Amino acid sequence: MLYVLVFVLQKPAFVLCYHVLPEEGAVSAFFNIVLHGLKLDASLAGYLTVLPALMLLLSVFVNGAWLKTAFRAYFGIVSLLMSAIFVVDLGLYEYWGFRLDATPLFYFFSSPKDALASVSAWTVVGGVSVFAVYAVLLYLLFCYALLRRPLQPVRRKTATALCLLLLTALLFIPVRGGFTVSTMNVGKVYFSKNMRLNHAATNPAFSLMESLSKQKDFAAQYRFMPGDSADRLFAMMSYVEPAGSIDSLLTTARPDILMVIMESFSSHLMTELGGEPGIAPNLDSIGREGILFTNFYANSFRTDRGLVSVLSGYPAQPTTSIMKYPRKTQTLPAITSVLARNGYEPEYYYGGDADFTNMRSYLIASGFESIVSDVDFPMSKRLSKWGAHDDVLFERLYDDLEADTCFAKRHFRVVQTSSSHEPFKVPYRRLANDRLNAFAFTDSIIGDFMRRFKRLPQWENTVVILVPDHLGAYPENIDNLSPDRYRIPLILTGGAVKAPRRIDVYGSQHDIAATLLSQLGIGHNDFVFSKDMLDASAPHFSFFTFPDAMGIADSCGTVVYDNVSGRVAFAEGDTAGLLIRAEAYLQKLYDDFSKR
Repeated sequence: MLYVLVFVLQKPAFVLCYHVLPEEGAVSAFFNIVLHGLKLDASLAGYLTVLPALMLLLSVFVNGAWLKTAFRAYFGIVSLLMSAIFVVDLGLYEYWGFRLDATPLFYFFSSPKDALASVSAWTVVGGVSVFAVYAVLLYLLFCYALLRRPLQPVRRKTATALCLLLLTALLFIPVRGGFTVSTMNVGKVYFSKNMRLNHAATNPAFSLMESLSKQKDFAAQYRFMPGDSADRLFAMMSYVEPAGSIDSLLTTARPDILMVIMESFSSHLMTELGGEPGIAPNLDSIGREGILFTNFYANSFRTDRGLVSVLSGYPAQPTTSIMKYPRKTQTLPAITSVLARNGYEPEYYYGGDADFTNMRSYLIASGFESIVSDVDFPMSKRLSKWGAHDDVLFERLYDDLEADTCFAKRHFRVVQTSSSHEPFKVPYRRLANDRLNAFAFTDSIIGDFMRRFKRLPQWENTVVILVPDHLGAYPENIDNLSPDRYRIPLILTGGAVKAPRRIDVYGSQHDIAATLLSQLGIGHNDFVFSKDMLDASAPHFSFFTFPDAMGIADSCGTVVYDNVSGRVAFAEGDTAGLLIRAEAYLQKLYDDFSKR
């Protein structure tokens, strides 16, 4: 509790120093900063308490003067570290715009002289002085609160040891952040579209610790060729100004947009795409009635990577996920923020834990002001491992649509399904195979929702986009290096879609951004990796990654390359020049990733 109190008392210094609080609702904003920040504060306090707890446990059997000395040494080190982090974070935020992470350390140790070049001598003197005073005050506080009373010898050693062991084990709860599927991460404290309020709630010591645990030199990864060669090849694969008019798919320039991100779906589930019959008859029907992209690929294999690909037009990385780095994700372009600037109101619906893999921080940074997640459903409705099943989720979405009678507003709604995720246990039985039955369940829910949605007045002015979040979970044993594993459906439907059609051009999830914005007549130059799939002058290809592997496909051929073995794992058709293009593309992606 003492650590938590110290962390809470540090927050007013940041708030006052950077004038974080808004003019209206300042008290409420500060209360939310403290309340949401308690999650990281308690987690870090748990980490800092583990070693003293173990020393106290040892002292039950090995008593002596060593214990107080060890405690004093430990509190001295903690005081120095906490003071240094507090002062450095407070001083650097003005320049960096994010709470302390490993980035300043990288610059300092790379070139101390350059790192300090812009800092005046008086700033250094002032910072060192504040650091010294604060460290002494922390040390005195810890010693007074915890060591002023003499330690008494223990009589009932076994019972005391068991009690201390249990209490130490309970530290797992705040350290992990509870018992949900998401472990503690910086994104859990994000609560506002005002990023400075989120930063004020962030514990800088936790931010630094999390960053250090993930730190890698991304700029040194995937160096296939000289930089100028990669630049030249990437320019050939990038967005170009349209040579002519773009094929319009919509009846209106500003429709409502509903995006359904379907957990783990693949083309193998749809007869319309050559898959098995009888699994997803509703998607087959929707595909026939709408616009079906027949050569569309997932970017990667996990939701955190897929969401960024779809919503930010940013390709997935094979060795990491940009969603793990809130400082980087807040620099990404996003469909959400672009639409918000053009009058759209963004809303996100998910039946699971929105804090999983820093999802909340990414969604808020992207521009979502309203996020419905598992905590917004009663416990009686959270019957799956991941939270509320898809039937509950779509019922909430339908209720909100039905209640929305202000048709003058434009909406961008995203609903993310979860029932077709492992362990594939759903309140539905049509197919004997649990995995296929879970997909059939979500398909039935989507079909029922679409039939009801068509009866609402909003349908005529809405475009519905259906796309999976990542590569499919069926067939079960398909090789991860097989390009067929990455083939997924992309369907556009709704009253705002002109007419049914099939589109055979090659594309990936990260091409949705440029394609959608182009249909709305909105510029998409910030989405440098995204291509308009309906622009005849743009290059058409699919790019996908798996841990330390990458693939590329176009109308001529397909190549998958395994970086671990250093060999081509799959090649089909005319592959001349395909691999070197994929290498250049991945190299440029990591160039961009390392700079964010």
